[in-house]
Amino acid sequence: MREIRSTRARLAGGVILGVALWLRHDSQTSNLLILQFEGQQAPGTFYVSVYILIAVGAVMMLVGFLGCYGAIQESQCLLGTFFFFLVILFACEVAAAMWGFMNKDTISKELTNFYDAAYIKAVDISGSPSKDSAIKVLDVFHTTLDCCGKGDDNALFKQVASTLCPRKSPEDFLKSQSCHSKLIELFSEKLYLIGLAALVVAVIMIFEMIFTMVLCCGIRNNPGVY
Repeated sequence: MREIRSTRARLAGGVILGVALWLRHDSQTSNLLILQFEGQQAPGTFYVSVYILIAVGAVMMLVGFLGCYGAIQESQCLLGTFFFFLVILFACEVAAAMWGFMNKDTISKELTNFYDAAYIKAVDISGSPSKDSAIKVLDVFHTTLDCCGKGDDNALFKQVASTLCPRKSPEDFLKSQSCHSKLIELFSEKLYLIGLAALVVAVIMIFEMIFTMVLCCGIRNNPGVY
C-alpha cells in the first residue's frame, strides 16, 4: 500500500509529462509557432506553460521513485524529502496556474497581432517587398486553422481573397472564416487542457502529501509496525 501511494505520484508525473509533450509537438500549434516574418519569430508565450508542465512532470516522476524507496526503507528522512519536493512542485503548479490565468488572453492576442502584421503586407496593392513571404505565412495560418482573413470581409479583402485562400470556394465565404476567432478557439482549448491536467495532478499531490505525513507519523510512533 505504501508503494502504491508513491506509484500514483510517478503515474501522475508520467501523465502530465505525456500531455505536455503532446502539446509541445501538436501539429497545429507547432506549425504556427515556428513561423517567421520580417525577422520576427511567432510569439511563443504558449510554450512557457508547456515547458513548466514538462519540468513538473519529469521531476514528479523522479520524486515518485524517492517516495517509493523511502516507504520501502521506512525512512522518515527520505519521506520528508519526498514531502518537501511535493510542496515545491505544488507551489510551482499554483504559480503556473496563476500565470496562465493572467496571460490567457495574451497568448492568442500576440499571435493575432503577428497574423495581422503579415495580413497587412499581403493585401498591400503597392507591391511590398515582403508581400510574397507574408502570403506564405498567411497560407500556413489558413491551412492549419481552416480559415481566411480577419473576418472583416471588406472590399480590399474580397479582391485578394482568391490569392490568399486559393483552396476556398465562393460558397465558403458565405460563413465566417475569421482567423482571429479560430486562434482564440485553438488556444482556449489548449489552455483548458493544460489547466485540467494541472488540476488533476494538484489533487493527487495533495493526497500524496497527506499520505506521506500519515506514514511518517506512523513510522515515528510505531517503528515496529511499519
